[in-house]
This record gives sequence, structure tokens and C-alpha cells, in this order.
Amino acid sequence: MRTVAVLAYPGMSPFHLSVPCLVLGERRGLPSRYDVLVCAEEPGSFPTSAGFGITVEHGLEAMERADVVVLPSWEPGLVASDVLLEAIRRAHARGATVVGLCIGAFLVAESGLAEGREVVTHWRFADALRARYPDLKVRADVLWSDQGDVVTSAGTAASLDCCLHLVRTHHGVEVAEKVARDIVVAPHRSGSQAQYIPVPVPPDPADDVIEKAMVWARARLDQPVSLDEWAGAVAMSRRTFTRQFRARTGSSGQAWLLQQRLDRARLLLETTDLSVERVATESGFGSSDALRHHFHGLLGTTPQRHRQEFYSTSRM
Repeated sequence: MRTVAVLAYPGMSPFHLSVPCLVLGERRGLPSRYDVLVCAEEPGSFPTSAGFGITVEHGLEAMERADVVVLPSWEPGLVASDVLLEAIRRAHARGATVVGLCIGAFLVAESGLAEGREVVTHWRFADALRARYPDLKVRADVLWSDQGDVVTSAGTAASLDCCLHLVRTHHGVEVAEKVARDIVVAPHRSGSQAQYIPVPVPPDPADDVIEKAMVWARARLDQPVSLDEWAGAVAMSRRTFTRQFRARTGSSGQAWLLQQRLDRARLLLETTDLSVERVATESGFGSSDALRHHFHGLLGTTPQRHRQEFYSTSRM
């Protein structure tokens, strides 16, 4: 059971506040794995941007015992008090993971925890964040970024993706998929904010060729998939397919496919007794050596350690 402190402040969007509470909080039919505490610099009742008020019981002392501190939003022009910044820094120094959702990245930056490092924020505010904190590597081309002790996400709905990533990191793929199913969202989206910057949208979902290609590839994760074969499956040239796939997802086809294979392998390790060699075959890596290589490179662990950590957790 991890304790999560979620910061609220007067005038904030209730949607941003609700996201970490929804994903990490207790839900019907699923065991609780987080103790979520909403806190404020000055507890009590205050307004939100939606025209109704909320009441917060906990003060910043909630951060003193939190394993995760979530800063779900902030106002770019709002200056944080020394009391708030110090509470965030103390929690981080004690070992808490600090998570800045959407423009909560501004508060992460103001605390100094991300100095010289990578942060993600809503594409609309990325230039303002770069201008204010030129030492940061500000990204507006991914949904979230995990630096280990500091995690940041893009805007609005990407906060859901980021919080599901936390669940996946703490409790494994199967638990994250159960949570995603419960709140009716995609369990894992690989893509960039480019999907949300205004681009032409097919008038009919059936016209989304790249989505068709993704479905085709997911059904064949245990098989070798060449780029030419993949493009041909949706009647496109390799060059056109590569360009449109990146425009649609912000990722190369091969990088996306690798992530899908890795997720399949993680799920098999968490939910079956298949040998590592068989898991490698079923997820399309071909050999246990290749599976171990990608596990180490992308997750910093081994398939066996992953199984030891998450096999029993997924059945709680």
C-alpha cells in the first residue's frame, strides 16, 4: 500500500484533481493499492474553475509521509509559496516520487527537482516553460516521461496515461489493465502529443488505416513482421506507411511494435507459468536472450525478476 498526496489549490480544474484520485484511488471490484490523500497548503473549502467548491481536509503534512506526491496542475503565472516548494523538496529528498501532470510541470520546475533534466507538459505551454526554465529539456512530443524520481505528463487526458503508467510500474501490466478496464480507457497508449495537435481526422473510424495496421500487427505479435509486409497489409507503400505511422503516433512502427511485444511479454510473465523461452516466443522476441536484452534496455530489469515482483501482485 503506497500513500499518495495529491495537491489541490483554489481555482484549479476539478478534472485535473480527479484524475489521480480516479486511477490510484479505490474502485468497486478492485482491491485498493494506494491510500490517496488530497491536500492543500491551507485546508478547508475553496472554489474550483468549474464554478463549484471543494473541501480539503489535509494540509501539506500529507506530503511528509507520501510515497508519491502528485501535482496535478498549476497556473503558469502563479508563484508557489516557499512553504509549498519546501514541502515538495522535503518529500522528494525523503524518497518520494514527484509527479507533475499537465502544467503541473511548472511547479515541478519551480521546485528545482528537474533542473537540467527532461520534463513533459501540455504542448500549448511548452514554449512558456522553456522560456522560464531554459536549463530544462522540455518535451511536447510524448505523453509522459519517467525520470525515476520525477515523472511528468502532457495535458488533460495524458494524465490518465501517466497515472496508469504508475500503476503499471508499481503493480504490473495485468493490474494496470484491470484499472483501465474499470474506468474504460485504453490501458496503454504509445504516442505523442502530435495526436492531439489539430490534424485531419478521418470522417469514419473505418478509414483510419494506421489503426487497422495496429490491429493487424497486434494479432501477429508472435510472428516476424517486416515493415514491407506490414505496409502491404493495409495496401500502402513502405515509405508512405512509415510517414503516416509516425504522424499518427509520434513513433516509428518498429518502436511501437517493440513496445507491444514487451507489454505482451510482461503480461505473460505476470499471469502464466510459461518458461522465459516460451514467453519470448509467444511475444515475438524469438529467443530468451533477445527478450532479456530488451527487458534490460527498456525496463532495467530481467524477465525473471519481473515475474518474481509481479506474478503474485497481479492476483491480489
